Amino acid sequence: MKKIVLTVALLSLGTTALFAQKYMTRTARVTFNATADGSPEKIEAINNEAANILDGKTGDVVFQMPIKSFKFERALMQEHFNENYMESDKYPKAEFKGAFTDMSGIDLNKDGTYDSKVTGKLTIHGVTNEVTVPGAVQVKGGNVMLKAKFVVKLADYKVAVPGVVADKVAKEARITIESTLTQK
Repeated sequence: MKKIVLTVALLSLGTTALFAQKYMTRTARVTFNATADGSPEKIEAINNEAANILDGKTGDVVFQMPIKSFKFERALMQEHFNENYMESDKYPKAEFKGAFTDMSGIDLNKDGTYDSKVTGKLTIHGVTNEVTVPGAVQVKGGNVMLKAKFVVKLADYKVAVPGVVADKVAKEARITIESTLTQK
């Protein structure tokens, strides 16, 4: 009986330690800007509904976001984005699954800012590509903030830009991610 109680207690401690290494949010901010040089219109949007999970022990990281949650200044741009470019009904989310390349250099228990890179698979518009993204991990008061800026070539994800708007929409979208995660 003592062995069973001891085993259950040790498993509980191990499970608690495992869960203590999980960080998450459902309100990560993702912005993109696909404004072509010289365009009179801004082609940019913000999504504040991205989910993000980080396993602090392994460095595994996952982002998922609904495409329809991108908000534009103009409703017509948002409609065109969802219907013509991203086909949001057919491809409702974008996703990244990967891992930090050197989690051993990041101390999630110590306040500070750590330069980092993540490598993994980015899926947009039903197309998956391997990517490596530079960024920063900031630890402050038990929270973890992930920040990254990178470029996505629209053609790599089969996002077609009609010729009639080619002078307004860039061939590459500049992506910015800011995600504040709390320990779970």
